[in-house]
Amino acid sequence: MDELISLSNETLSRLPAAILRPHYDRSKLTAGIVHIGVGNFHRAHQAWYLHRLMQAGAAQDWAIVGAGVRPYDAVMREKFLAQDCLTTLIELDPSGSSAEVIGSMIDYLPISEGNAPLIARMVDPAIRIVALTVTEGGYYVDPATSAFDGAHPDMQHDAANPRTPRTAFGAVIEALRQRRDNGIGPFTGLSCDNLLANGRVMRQTVVSLARMSDPALADWIDTKCTFPNSMVDCIVPATGEKEIAQAHRFGIDDAVPVTHENFRQWVIEDDFCAGRPDWDQAGATFSNQVHDYETMKLRILNAGHQIIANPGEILSVPTISGCMSHPSIAAYFRKVQREEIAPHVAPVPGMTPQAYVDLIERRFGNPAIVDTTRRVAFDGSSRHTGFVLPLVRKGLATGNSIQGLALVEALWARMCYGAREDGTAIEPNDPFWDDLVRAAKAAREHPQTWLTQHHLYGDLAAQLPFAQAFDRWLRLIWSEGCEAALQAYCAGSKG
Repeated sequence: MDELISLSNETLSRLPAAILRPHYDRSKLTAGIVHIGVGNFHRAHQAWYLHRLMQAGAAQDWAIVGAGVRPYDAVMREKFLAQDCLTTLIELDPSGSSAEVIGSMIDYLPISEGNAPLIARMVDPAIRIVALTVTEGGYYVDPATSAFDGAHPDMQHDAANPRTPRTAFGAVIEALRQRRDNGIGPFTGLSCDNLLANGRVMRQTVVSLARMSDPALADWIDTKCTFPNSMVDCIVPATGEKEIAQAHRFGIDDAVPVTHENFRQWVIEDDFCAGRPDWDQAGATFSNQVHDYETMKLRILNAGHQIIANPGEILSVPTISGCMSHPSIAAYFRKVQREEIAPHVAPVPGMTPQAYVDLIERRFGNPAIVDTTRRVAFDGSSRHTGFVLPLVRKGLATGNSIQGLALVEALWARMCYGAREDGTAIEPNDPFWDDLVRAAKAAREHPQTWLTQHHLYGDLAAQLPFAQAFDRWLRLIWSEGCEAALQAYCAGSKG
């Protein structure tokens, strides 16, 4: 393109004709949702569904107000406000790419200590849903027990300072206190993170934190607010210079474009205490079977990401599609999925577990999606405990093989050593990276020391079928290499 058009309300009419853009009057939109954690996934997923409703002339009073509680969010806010909170979504498919500008977010709240602007906006009676994408590890849950982690310093701070909280959950509680005291009524808390029973987890965190400082308020929240479970699915890479350049190829100067695959799914419990948009009219599904959809997606897709990202890092394969074109990694993925994961997944309407494995293979293998192994391997301490270890427990309980899942954990331990097999360094990639590196270095000679991280593995270190398999695999990885271990597993050997 000869001219780049800076994205704004005023320039929408000047965009190339092939680019979809809002044809509703954004100046007449009013807010109904506060969304905390305005990352790429939210904009490619939930914000898109709402935008599509608005394109049909609906949901004009449900616009999104973006928010955050981290210093990083202040930088994002500046970028969004400079372009009137518009976002370019770029769909990547092997057959070609397309672009669409969405406008369902109309404001982004300032970041401040004590979160006063966020709290004030959530107190507004027009806000009927508060949604979150704060990552799987952001809910203050003990990974070994799945219980609320009230001892975390953030939770201790917010319990001691409920009027000036540090966290999103503390802000939600203070807003609900003010709504209750002012006779406004509750709102729905909608988690959009990849957690099994994410609504239940959000309820646990909010109610448990409130109970630490105000038991009566905790009871009111537990009784009056709803926290629907939902399953969210769309592969959305991180944005960097490459993604900004892709927007430029469409003639758009967008500081925060989003690339995504040609697939979306959103399944939600219809449990909203203060109303909701008709997201089903834009392709979402309201269902009382959310648990089955969640289980299928988290066990096959999210655990599947961990299956391939760790060997990908060790073997210097930079992308997820590259992992799926690597013969040993792809064969390993397929065998673990079909033999050790799919048996623990129930079918959902229109999809069997084995058909879903085939679908995920195709989606992971999409070469147009440049999703990095580093991004997928990030925060393994949350993702392994959330996605992989529950499958280990299922396999142990049912007598099914857990050999491949034990190898997943051995590969994670090897990756956390901090160096690839070609000698290059793996940069810190977990909130607890230093602890993981120390454990990984000790485990090189004594594999069982990795499993003594009780906050991750709980009693699994004492489960001999798992502990012994892990020991054998990690020793094989260190003695003969990652690919030798993958091939041994696929050949049926236990190392």
